[in-house]
Amino acid sequence: MTTPIQPVFSEVNLDPIGEHEGRVVVVLSEPGKLHPAARRVNKLTRGALLRFAESEAFDKMKDGDAHELAFPTGMNAEAVQVIRLAPRADMNTARKAGGAIGKSMAGKDVLVLAGPVKHADDLALGAVLRAYAFTDHKTGKDAQVKPGSLTVMVSRVDQFEGATDRINAQSDGVFFTRDLVNEPANVLTTTEFADRLVALKKLGVKVKVLEEDALEKLGMRALLAVGQGSEAPSKVVVMEWLGGEKDMAPLALVGKGVVFDTGGISIKPAAGMEDMTMDMGGAGTVAGVMKTLATRNAKANVVGLVGLVENMPDGRAQRPGDIVTSMKGDTIEVINTDAEGRLVLCDVMWYAQEEYKPAGMIDLATLTGAIIIGLGHENTGVFSNDDTLCDGLLDAAKAEGEGAWRMPMGPGYDQLIKSNKADMKNVGGRAAGSVTAAQFLGRFVKEGQPWIHLDIAGTAQVAQDGPLAPKGATGWGVLALNRLVHDMFEAE
Repeated sequence: MTTPIQPVFSEVNLDPIGEHEGRVVVVLSEPGKLHPAARRVNKLTRGALLRFAESEAFDKMKDGDAHELAFPTGMNAEAVQVIRLAPRADMNTARKAGGAIGKSMAGKDVLVLAGPVKHADDLALGAVLRAYAFTDHKTGKDAQVKPGSLTVMVSRVDQFEGATDRINAQSDGVFFTRDLVNEPANVLTTTEFADRLVALKKLGVKVKVLEEDALEKLGMRALLAVGQGSEAPSKVVVMEWLGGEKDMAPLALVGKGVVFDTGGISIKPAAGMEDMTMDMGGAGTVAGVMKTLATRNAKANVVGLVGLVENMPDGRAQRPGDIVTSMKGDTIEVINTDAEGRLVLCDVMWYAQEEYKPAGMIDLATLTGAIIIGLGHENTGVFSNDDTLCDGLLDAAKAEGEGAWRMPMGPGYDQLIKSNKADMKNVGGRAAGSVTAAQFLGRFVKEGQPWIHLDIAGTAQVAQDGPLAPKGATGWGVLALNRLVHDMFEAE
């Protein structure tokens, strides 16, 4: 598993700047304006920093942009990285600037001369998140990269008391999610996934694993039907973090955990199928949120439930045209076996409501390609039956810089999933595919139950580097849901 760098915050000390080996980062706000630590760098480099700070190149830089001064004369550092950032730049701009630092770390020891920057803690968080590298299966020199260190010199270190602990809790959860999503399916089997979640007991999370016999007794036949063509046993893992008042109803987070999705009998095209290792992204995000909450000892009651299955073609696999019965008792005509995630979620959602009577329920799933057509990779699709809960989620996502966009729902879409043979179909055709998937899930939400469905198919994994993550798993949702818990469900 990937271990995040733990940043250290310290008061400005000019003496070690010239002797620091590795990388030195200087944060500047205006052309020609240097804070004390920057003036020391300028003196050591015989005016090179000021010349750049007064140059047209610096003038054209935007907040969060970076420029490299390689092998600076008069310093032991191999590079001085100049970051332009206004002292009172907002949190997400500071994280973007930190991302530029993290992208260039490459295992080096980094000294950041942040000066008077207000959000130096977010600068550090951005650096930690962007420095992530999944190297578990690399060999040779690529596997020998050390994580390096991150020291942030600030004008007043007392303003950042507890910042390291907050950053560690956030990055631990994000990295846990990214590692799970990046793992290949021959490593992250349903059993291995469950074992990694059971390990959260060390942080105080209560974990129980429901095996196939228990799922059969509960009537989770929609979920079990998805995994019946695989050698991997289907499971539901329940994680309880009970840090709030005993009589406080929990928030329920429900995640789709399809460790590999071939599409089943409705098999996917070969091109790009290797990416279906990420089809457990919803469960991965739930796991990351639970780790963050436990690490920071959140004063909230939150239960995370994930359905772990593998969707494979086999002589025992479910077929198009099969009719399965959900835990709720509703019958479902399976039109397309590649629309399997909703079959997993509907049973786990019903179990969550029956068992916990939650104050709110949020499900996460890499559910539809249609949401990518609609929103691309910038925003998660948000569907909800409750404006208060939904607005809280959207506010939290915006605050954390994680894109989210509310999508429509309505009874008119129900006609698209009407079945002649059963209570409903599992797909409704190409039109409004992400909406009909949400409508399907809405059938398994009890009257009066506040609920959000998050379709993260476009945001859980991306093919290009981002400001806070390299290409691959992003960990989208860990920060937003952690903030939502803090803002709406945490005791004062």
